[in-house]
Amino acid sequence: MSLKEQITEDMKAAMRAKDTAKLGTIRLLTAAMKQKEVDERIELTDTHILAIIEKMIKQRKDSITQFEAGGRQDLADNEKAEVQVLSAYMPAALSDVEVQAAVQSAVQESGASGPQDMGKVMAILKSKLAGRADMTAVSGLVKAALTNA
Repeated sequence: MSLKEQITEDMKAAMRAKDTAKLGTIRLLTAAMKQKEVDERIELTDTHILAIIEKMIKQRKDSITQFEAGGRQDLADNEKAEVQVLSAYMPAALSDVEVQAAVQSAVQESGASGPQDMGKVMAILKSKLAGRADMTAVSGLVKAALTNA
C-alpha cells in the first residue's frame, strides 16, 4: 500500500471513529498533497509525500517553540498532537551510528576532499536519509567530517 493510500484509509478511519483532532491533521496533509500535485502537475510519489510531511513537522515544531515562548501551552499542545499524527507516517529514524556510517560512506563515494565539496556529499545523503534523519544534524556531521579530512 502506498503512503497516499495509507493516508486516505487513515482519514476514513478517523471519520468513522469521530477523531476530530486526527482527522483535521490528516485533512491538512491531504490538502498540502493536493496543492503540490496541482502546482507542479505531477503524481506524488512516497518520496514527495515524505518531503511534505517533513516540512509540516518542521513547521509545527517551530510553532511549538513560539507558542511556549509566548506562554500559550494550549496551542503548543495542539501542535504537539499534530506532530504525533504526522510522525506516524515517517519511516523509522536512523540511530546516530547509522547516520555517521552513512556520512562516512557518502564522503568516500563522492571523493570529497574538503569543505568545498559539502554540496556533493549532501546531495548523496539527501536521497539516502530523507525523512529518516534530521538533515540539519547531518549537515553538521558532514561539515565536521570534511573539516577533519
